[in-house]
Amino acid sequence: MTAATLPPYRILFVCLGNICRSPMAEAVFRSLVEQAGLADRIEVASAGTGDWHVGERAYPTTLEVLTARGYDGDLHRARKFARSWFDDYDLLVAMDRLNVKALQRVARMPEDVDKIELLRAYDPESVKFGELDVPDPYDAPYDVFESVLKIVEAGCRALFKEVRATVAV
Repeated sequence: MTAATLPPYRILFVCLGNICRSPMAEAVFRSLVEQAGLADRIEVASAGTGDWHVGERAYPTTLEVLTARGYDGDLHRARKFARSWFDDYDLLVAMDRLNVKALQRVARMPEDVDKIELLRAYDPESVKFGELDVPDPYDAPYDVFESVLKIVEAGCRALFKEVRATVAV
């Protein structure tokens, strides 16, 4: 198969409520994919492990920081992760270890567990300092959301390098 005939590589970013961190990661990663001209090869989405915000837009401050940095999160609507999505996605990127554990609890097979990764595990600086959880900015001031977005951007850039190499085959 050539790259043009391969199915898209599908990535799902996961946080708790799908209104702060995972929508940030989805918007940032989608932007990287579009800038590289790989939208036909890489699909990006997000979900939460909890159902509190299903159907809601991203948190207002999430949308503000995304817009300020040139990302588009306007179409986002929160949704809850469904077990069947292990079959639909190639990679599940959790924002923290709490969400890794939640995903592992609903996994049916070892192959499902193998698809789960932490976003910051891709960022050498985060790994170097042992900071693997993306902090949850829910209900925090704007500057905290800005800091979280910078963390997400670094993780997404590092992850994109790996994914790009995978889909370029």
